[in-house]
Amino acid sequence: MNTMTANVAAAKPGEARITEPRLKGPIVWMGMDQQELDDAYDQIVYAPNRDQIAKRRLANSAEARTRLGEPLRLAYGPTPIEGLDVYRTTAPNAPVAIFVHGGAWLNGTASEFTCLAEPFVHAGAHFVVLDFTNVNDSGGSLFPMVEQVRRAVGYVYRNAAAFGGDPNRLHLISHSSGSHLSGCVVTSDWAKDGFPLDILKGATLSSGMYDLKPVRLSKRSKYVKFTDEMEQELSAIRHIDRLHTPLVLTHGTYETPEFQRQTRDFAAAVKAAGKPVELIVGEGYNHFEMLETLNNPYGLLGRAVFKQMGLSRPA
Repeated sequence: MNTMTANVAAAKPGEARITEPRLKGPIVWMGMDQQELDDAYDQIVYAPNRDQIAKRRLANSAEARTRLGEPLRLAYGPTPIEGLDVYRTTAPNAPVAIFVHGGAWLNGTASEFTCLAEPFVHAGAHFVVLDFTNVNDSGGSLFPMVEQVRRAVGYVYRNAAAFGGDPNRLHLISHSSGSHLSGCVVTSDWAKDGFPLDILKGATLSSGMYDLKPVRLSKRSKYVKFTDEMEQELSAIRHIDRLHTPLVLTHGTYETPEFQRQTRDFAAAVKAAGKPVELIVGEGYNHFEMLETLNNPYGLLGRAVFKQMGLSRPA
């Protein structure tokens, strides 16, 4: 039977979201019809201040570069996009935080996230921001993106000492689609390439996706060419047996219902497998506001990562 449901329209900053009654269609996933599922994988529907936050991040990153200076740019692969920015601390043999940005697998560059580096550098840690291809440039496949992030982590492990980092204290941090990629990375078979299983001593994955089945059913399939192999291999929740990294998983209460559920389900599955995991819920934060808490050592994410890395917050 068709039922009436609310049609939620994105609002401009400062405006209330408008809901209009509509006829609910056939169920596609967990009680949601196609529009509801599409909305659940479209952040702008639940975070109308997305563009405002992005502008603030770009401005803050530009200002941070004037204080930190330009990063050390290193190539982890042969193509121009396969590079990473290293913001160095002065402490010797320092721990290394590696950040994997989001952007719906479609956009984002390392230079846009300099503002996140500043508190880590001042706390005695190197901060590395990865560049990698996007799904349009990879022909609709997520495999090259996962492989690039994985190779970048391996590169940092092998080369950390060259820029004053401790290869035995690598930590992964990620947000949004970057957390999907990072979920695949922490469940990689590191041994096949000669890396230690615990190459990453900890990972904080925020606002991510860990099972591609519902994503494949959503409108994201218009630009991602999902296959059965991709869904199976790149769904971290299906490969917890390969997980050897303690996790912190986070989401905000104003995220889409699917991003909240994906995080809860992944955390529950990791816990059920007897592996270390902590679930942190940001009360009152939407998807993009969660990331802003990373560039403050007293913010929700900043506090969690500083604790995981053993960094001291300023008095």
